Amino acid sequence: MAAIDLTSFSAAILDTDGVVTDTARVHAAAWKHVFDTFLHGRSEPFDIRDDYLRHVDGRPRFDGIRTFLASRGLSLPEDGPPGTASVRSLAAEKDALFTAHLRRHGVAAYPGSVALLRELRRRGARIAAVSVSRHCRQVLTAAAVAHLFDEVVDGRDAGRIGLPGRPDPALLLEAARRLGVPPERTVVVENTLPGLEAARRGGFGLVIDVDRDGTRATPSGPDRGLAMADLVVSDLDEVSVTGRVPATTR
Repeated sequence: MAAIDLTSFSAAILDTDGVVTDTARVHAAAWKHVFDTFLHGRSEPFDIRDDYLRHVDGRPRFDGIRTFLASRGLSLPEDGPPGTASVRSLAAEKDALFTAHLRRHGVAAYPGSVALLRELRRRGARIAAVSVSRHCRQVLTAAAVAHLFDEVVDGRDAGRIGLPGRPDPALLLEAARRLGVPPERTVVVENTLPGLEAARRGGFGLVIDVDRDGTRATPSGPDRGLAMADLVVSDLDEVSVTGRVPATTR
């Protein structure tokens, strides 16, 4: 079993969607609906296992739209009159679909992730949640896990203080700064390729990839996610915690 040794690390930063909560698939489905509507008559439908993972997953909404459209040789203006397609209008459509799903169906946290969070806290680690989504706090509250985090850094924070999107490590480094723990003593748990690259570029001490469907564990995966992570697991119930953070370093 993989292990986090809290004699070597004092904090953990976890991505929210797909790591803590079962919302990555909701984001993906919303993007597919928006892109398929826009692509009709222009290009092939949006593929969740390829297009979403390569171009959208883990990126801020506007960046994901630009990156995906560029992969199809398409582009849109940033903004435009009502009723016309633009980067902003596609982002707004996706946002409306995602929030409507939250209102109707709520959100669940992965039991393995909740158990790991509780054990990390019990042993003295400080913990932050990160997300490029503006709905991170709403999602954590709906999943009844907000109390397990000392800090949250999300898309609203990134926009307010001007943090660049992943794979730039700025979001993760801001979370570590708020936790008061240097990156080399911080564990990062991610499930997107931009997130894994950001963790590696940020100099974090241990990078764990939660690859729930095994996409990056095969040669045909969309990228070499294995090369960017120290550990790859299918669920956080595969990760144990050893040691304890000394009170003087909390």
